[in-house]
Amino acid sequence: QVQLVESGGGLVQAGDSLRLSCAASGRTFSRYAMGWFRQAPGKEREFVAAINWGGGLINYANSVKGRFTISRDNAKNTVYLQMNSLKPEDTAAYYCVADLNYRATEPEYWGQGTQVTVSS
Repeated sequence: QVQLVESGGGLVQAGDSLRLSCAASGRTFSRYAMGWFRQAPGKEREFVAAINWGGGLINYANSVKGRFTISRDNAKNTVYLQMNSLKPEDTAAYYCVADLNYRATEPEYWGQGTQVTVSS
């Protein structure tokens, strides 16, 4: 089993930066691919970024390429999402996810979510 606890969300202005953190627990954490999804009110869930267990394979949604960076520190059982040049369109609840499959479209494990609000 994997448990995910997210933090780092908040209210920022357009152009600002935030770093989301996801602390994971579980005896096989380092073997799991990790990622981030987001969902804004009235919109469907959207893939944001994914990283495989070793950190060598990374994928981003086109909407965040060049602005967001996903990384992981397996020694700390933590995954990060560095978000730069934030836009109002990035406003959403952000969810950390984990799955044994790097390309999973419906990840097995989800965090509770952390709210990111970007004002114009």
